[in-house]
Amino acid sequence: MKVERTESTNTLLKDLIASGQQPAFIYADYQTAGRGQTGNGWESEEGKNLLCSIVLPPRQNLFELNVVVAVAVRRLLGEGFTIKWPNDIYWGDKKIAGILIENAIIGNELRYSIAGIGLNVNQTEWRSDAPNPVSLKQLTGKTYSIDEMMQGLYAEVQKALQEEVWEEYKTHLYRREGFWPFVERAVSVAPTMNAGKGIEGVFMAQIQDVLPTGEIVLRDENNKERIYHFKQIRYVL
Repeated sequence: MKVERTESTNTLLKDLIASGQQPAFIYADYQTAGRGQTGNGWESEEGKNLLCSIVLPPRQNLFELNVVVAVAVRRLLGEGFTIKWPNDIYWGDKKIAGILIENAIIGNELRYSIAGIGLNVNQTEWRSDAPNPVSLKQLTGKTYSIDEMMQGLYAEVQKALQEEVWEEYKTHLYRREGFWPFVERAVSVAPTMNAGKGIEGVFMAQIQDVLPTGEIVLRDENNKERIYHFKQIRYVL
């Protein structure tokens, strides 16, 4: 289902389901209040990018849906793209897609989940203070059909839902090999941002694993294991 304009495709999809409709996905030319993880906004020029939400079946392991959708988006884009824990999609040090998973819990029962996905496709100019956006058109010089991208993404999500994708997720993690700078942050409801290179408290660490519950396992240069929830640590770019 396609709409020209909405506040948020996640919100619209939840409202439609509550009214008794059963769309599998929604995508929009423009969102007036697009959202990312932990309150981050999402910039998108009207008609230029893929802004969509997809209904997902409930799973006991909620983080696993982040894994499934991130793998599906990376597969759609192809080789060279990586998954920045927990679920952003990167080309080099540039962000091309973000994912927001929301869950519908009625009583004590998880009824369904929704994956909101913003994928930069044809936009070439950025006006917000987002530090590192990039689009497919900027990378390839080509203009893409948003309708075809939506159909391709939906197919990849449905395929990934039927497969075991944890190892694929971990294999394609951003900065998977070697030691990289990180910095701890105080846990809060504020948006989780990348840190600049001049920030204090930086330590070097290597990614060891991502746990089924979503925490990242790092090993620092002193061979100390460190485990963090995504609100507890920032990448230094």
